[in-house]
Amino acid sequence: MTTDTDKEQALIEALRGVTTATLTTVLLKKGLRNVWMRGAFPLQPGQPRIVGRAFTLRFVPAREDLATPASWSSPISTRAAIEAMPEGCICVADAMGITDAGIFGDILCARMKKRGVAALVTDGVVRDGAGVRGTGLPVWCNGVAAPPSVAGLTFVAWQEPVGCGGVAVFPGDMVVIDDDGAVLIPADLVEAVTEESVEQERLEGWIMTQVEEGVALPGLYPANAENKAKYEAWKTQSGQ
Repeated sequence: MTTDTDKEQALIEALRGVTTATLTTVLLKKGLRNVWMRGAFPLQPGQPRIVGRAFTLRFVPAREDLATPASWSSPISTRAAIEAMPEGCICVADAMGITDAGIFGDILCARMKKRGVAALVTDGVVRDGAGVRGTGLPVWCNGVAAPPSVAGLTFVAWQEPVGCGGVAVFPGDMVVIDDDGAVLIPADLVEAVTEESVEQERLEGWIMTQVEEGVALPGLYPANAENKAKYEAWKTQSGQ
């Protein structure tokens, strides 16, 4: 019997083989143009592609009576939010694109790594850059800055809809990250997008073999009826 956990793992494994570039194309065909999170770049290039459900954090502009070092001990704090993160999630933090206040440093990232969080994605920045890299937590962000979060931001909530890099992210949406950035797949579309994206990757792989053999692009990419027939024959012959 296939369980929900098995289905989820199968989706994640399939998406690990799909580039974010392919995902944006498939999502575009479904009418979704705004799915790539601006300002979220790999802190350490060359990391494996990572897939997981979004666990959201929300910051607002700093307000002096709330954005204080004392707020770090509040029940509503980044520390408390980290303890609520499930294993395998991707933390998506809406930092409003602010780049002069680091939302997390090495200690918080180390705790996230210890809890099994798959990655951190933010349109803001982190602090303690070398230390964060040393934790081994994969991070996609807009750079590093020495000042703490309260220098420019107030943390207000977790597991609410957020806007990260100009993209609406809801808790439970699927996030895929690689060297090209971070892409969101709406939760209700994950299965359909995964199936279409896997097929698109397979088709483009075949197209690349044709290009390497010297075939001209018109009629090949995108494939016309003749080349689609050749592709289907290749799939049948190769057992794809």
